[in-house]
Amino acid sequence: MFVLGIDPGLSRCGYGCVRSDGPRRHAVAAGVITTAIDESVPSRLATLRAELHTLVSELHPDVVVVERVFFQTNARTAMSVGQASGVALLTAVELGCEVVEYTSNEVKLAVTGFGGATKDQVQRMVARLLDLDAVPKPADAADALALALCHLSTAPWARASWPTPARLDTPKGRASQVARP
Repeated sequence: MFVLGIDPGLSRCGYGCVRSDGPRRHAVAAGVITTAIDESVPSRLATLRAELHTLVSELHPDVVVVERVFFQTNARTAMSVGQASGVALLTAVELGCEVVEYTSNEVKLAVTGFGGATKDQVQRMVARLLDLDAVPKPADAADALALALCHLSTAPWARASWPTPARLDTPKGRASQVARP
C-alpha cells in the first residue's frame, strides 16, 4: 500500500508518503508546501491546491490521509488549518484517491501506543519505524509521515471490522450509504 499523509496548514502544509511492503515501511517522499504570507488567502489556497494536485498526480498514492482538525485554541489558526484541510480533501477526491482522516490523538496512539504522546515522541517513533538515521525535518513533514504510518497501522484491522456498506431507507424515502469512520 502506498499512503500520502497530509498535515494541513495554510502557511506550511506537510506531506509524507510511505510505501508498505508487508511488514516493512519505507519513506518515499516528505516535505512542506509553503505559501507566501503576503498574498491573499484565496491566492494562497489556490497555490496550495496547485501544489497538492501536482504532488498527488506525481506520486499516485493508494490513499490520502489528512489530519482531522479536532481542537484548536486559536480561532484564526483553526480557520486557516480548516481551509487548508478542505483543499487537501477536495484535491485528493478530484484525483480519484481514497481519503481518510485521523485526529492527532489517533495518530499518536497508532504510532507510539499512547494518545497523549508529545510531538518529540511521535517524531522519534516515525524515524524508528521508517528506519531513518534522524528525525524527519521539518516537523510538518514528520507529522505527515506519522499520518501515513497511522493509516498503515490501523487500516487492516479497521477494514476487517467495518460492516459491508449498506443502503438504508431514509425518512424521506431516499437511499443513502452508511458512512464509515
